[in-house]
Amino acid sequence: MKLAILSRAPQAYSTQRLRAAAEQRGHNVKVLNTLRFAIDLATDEPDLRYRGKLLSDYDAILPRIGNSITYFGTAVVRQFEQMDVYTPNTANGISNARDKLRAIQILSRHSIDMPPTAFVRNRADVRPAIESVGGAPVVIKLLEGTQGIGVILAPQVKVAEAIIETLHSTQQNVLIQKFIAESRGRDIRALVVGDRVVAAMRRVASGDEFRSNVHRGGTVEAVQLDPAYEQTAVRAAQIMGLRVAGVDMLEGDDGPLVVEVNSSPGLQGIETATDLDVAGAIIDYIANQVNFPEIDVRQRLSVSTGYGVAELAMHAGAEHVGKPLGDLGLWERDITVLTLHRGVQVIPNPRKHVVLEPEDRLLCFGKLEEMRSMIPERPRRRARVRKLPPEAQDLVDG
Repeated sequence: MKLAILSRAPQAYSTQRLRAAAEQRGHNVKVLNTLRFAIDLATDEPDLRYRGKLLSDYDAILPRIGNSITYFGTAVVRQFEQMDVYTPNTANGISNARDKLRAIQILSRHSIDMPPTAFVRNRADVRPAIESVGGAPVVIKLLEGTQGIGVILAPQVKVAEAIIETLHSTQQNVLIQKFIAESRGRDIRALVVGDRVVAAMRRVASGDEFRSNVHRGGTVEAVQLDPAYEQTAVRAAQIMGLRVAGVDMLEGDDGPLVVEVNSSPGLQGIETATDLDVAGAIIDYIANQVNFPEIDVRQRLSVSTGYGVAELAMHAGAEHVGKPLGDLGLWERDITVLTLHRGVQVIPNPRKHVVLEPEDRLLCFGKLEEMRSMIPERPRRRARVRKLPPEAQDLVDG
């Protein structure tokens, strides 16, 4: 396999370990500076230039895109995708994970448990937002923060309001998040590769520090995860569109609470804590995928005119609830059911005998018009067209 590691830090521990693991397995690997690429859009075939020269062929890339170059870095990754070069982390997945608000919105849509969170911009909405997440103390997070930077614990409401007002005055966007007291100073980092957790560690903050990041002086220890934590970590990474990710979770009273999904997780802390070859597991996974890669099904299946991917929701009271999937007549209407989503459970390629339950969601591929016709009509009041107000009429006359 010919592999390119996209990194601006060739001497960093993670980059060196990934390179060494690839070389030990006999792969041809190069570390390429992400900012030295030029995207060539002038030809019929997608292409890239590196340091001014046409890039040679690669089987796969492993993006290590820093926060400061997310926009350009994801553009480069996207171009590799257009060239059918395999990447475990897509441009869309990296963008989703890098934006904390977008990540929370996506994960909450798929029933991933997280600390209660609010996002506001108007000063008058701050206090109600704090109350909505459970009141003080609250954690205030910058959307663009990394390694614990831009994460502040506000013990009282007035202190939180003052901090948020100050940050808003500097055009910073912030999240307001409930402080999970039972996990103070501790969290779990699970390293997900493909569909499994290959290593996990508990990070413990130093002294009175509530942030457990190693960069903040925290310590680490290996941990054997409960199945609930493993399942949550894998689901969170895959929902974000990432096949290599670090998933950070708090240990709540009722189970794991996801706080962040990192698309470029550092390897030093987790390899030191667990004494496991995490870099090797990543390289092995990429090598196995090169000959049989996963694809973006929505993009590939939406290129045929009139066909596409859509989701059919079986709301409570819908006529299809309680009936076997085969009774919907989907296959006769040129519609294929790809997956059935039932709560947090995902059933791939469901059989016709599966009985539909309220709130089931069917991810389907087929004729868009046929799928659209299956959505129940919502009664709508006919909007009455009113006369122009006098001030508008004056403008017309003038």
